[in-house]
Amino acid sequence: MGTILSETTETINHLSAHQVGNKNNGEDIFASRATIDISDERLQELLLKYFLSPFTSQEFYHFTFTNMDFKLNPLYIYATSIFEGISDFHLNTINIAKHLYEMSNHPSIKSGDLFVAHFSNLFIGGETADAIGIFKSENRQPFLKIDQKKSQFLLEYEDGINIDKLDKGCLILNVEKEAGYKVCIVDKANKSTEAQFWKDSFLMLKTRNDDFHQTKDFLNIAKTYVTNQFSEDFETNKTDQIEILNRSMEYFKNHDNFEKEEFEQEVFQHPQIIESFRKYEEV
Repeated sequence: MGTILSETTETINHLSAHQVGNKNNGEDIFASRATIDISDERLQELLLKYFLSPFTSQEFYHFTFTNMDFKLNPLYIYATSIFEGISDFHLNTINIAKHLYEMSNHPSIKSGDLFVAHFSNLFIGGETADAIGIFKSENRQPFLKIDQKKSQFLLEYEDGINIDKLDKGCLILNVEKEAGYKVCIVDKANKSTEAQFWKDSFLMLKTRNDDFHQTKDFLNIAKTYVTNQFSEDFETNKTDQIEILNRSMEYFKNHDNFEKEEFEQEVFQHPQIIESFRKYEEV
């Protein structure tokens, strides 16, 4: 979908920040007393870049819960409270921070700064909506600052947040409430435990049944067919497999809409291979 940042009038209405440690490691949670003043236009500009520019995927999810009743998901409850003005925004952000803290019970989960924002006029996924953003910064980086004092310069250093590197984030759109809201995520964690934590443990998300995920699932089936079954049914080598995989990727690059028969013709090309693939797909 490209970056969310555009020429629309997206704005941050409210922003709260808290520090969330790892409960398992004996670290604490520090909740701020009030929202952050974001009236400065330059600050708004930097925050919008930091929060929104990493969201480039068309992959969306819905909230779920352990018993599949998304209405019991804490984040669904807090998001609804914010969207409907049931209770104070800042109080809900503290509840979100507490929920994150309670879920941070694995030794590998990093502590960090948690930001919760309320946006207006966010254009994403082909529609404009209000949204709640939850963002976690886990890595601080050193930076240099030069101050001019009369006839000389003073060089100082501080640790801060790199606005080009958001570690974790999610956007909860105020649409499709009856299905568990429309949610998209960012997670830069490479380790499987950390990646699963943000999506599955903290947010508790399930795949949204849409064209993107259906296409993604179909592409995965095609990949596993080429890797596993194709070489068994036909005399092939690695080069043949790579050519088919490359054609499958090219198809999705060059076509806005997915058509199954068109995909089969362009990627597999030969009737025998298409028939073999269809049999594999049915299993």
